[in-house]
This record gives sequence, C-alpha cells and structure tokens, in this order.
Amino acid sequence: VQLVESGGGSVQPGGSLRLSCGASGHTYSSNCMGWFRQRPGEEREWIAGLYTGAGTTRYDDSIQGRFSIAQDTAKAFSLRMNSLESGDTGIYYCAATAQPIVQCRQGYAYWGQGTQVTVS
Repeated sequence: VQLVESGGGSVQPGGSLRLSCGASGHTYSSNCMGWFRQRPGEEREWIAGLYTGAGTTRYDDSIQGRFSIAQDTAKAFSLRMNSLESGDTGIYYCAATAQPIVQCRQGYAYWGQGTQVTVS
C-alpha cells in the first residue's frame, strides 16, 4: 500500500485546512486509516483514526471537536481541520493498518511521506 498526502500549507489561527490521502496498490476492505502529526521538537503522535469496516472514528482529545476524519472513496480519505491553533503546526502523516485494530490508535504499517501544516 502506498499513501500520498496533499493539502498542507500555511493558515492563520482560526482558519481551516483539508488534508487528503490517496492510497494505491493493495488496499484492505476492513482496516484502520489514520492521521498522525509531529509537532516541532516532539515525537509523532496519533490524532485520528477511522475503521473502514464500520465507518467509526476516534480522536485524540487535543483535536476533538475541531478535526474530522472521513473516508471519501474506497482509496482516499481526508482530515478536515477547523479552528486551527498555533499548536497544530507540524508535519501531518496519513497511515493505514493491514487489519482491524481496536480504536485504531496503533498498529499502523503503511505511511505517507507527510505534509507540512503551519498555523501562524
């Protein structure tokens, strides 16, 4: 599975961005798709996950209510980010698991290259 992100950029605080992730190669009909981010000077962290088998979603508390993950097509999903804050600045990665994972918070085997989001 190959993943490619797009949609990053610079935005002012309070603004919105939509990140997209396209998958190619073998894809799974029942697995987790997720978004991670790495803020400056910090380790990469999970922020959102979606279980494709049921469409259920999970979010980290830091972005709950502001970000929304969605599956757009069989091979594409997105992260809608509203009310962006300076603390949201970082590199955002999409990722996928090869099997269902409880709450879709870990177990990711496939990764995109990352896209920069800057809020200032």
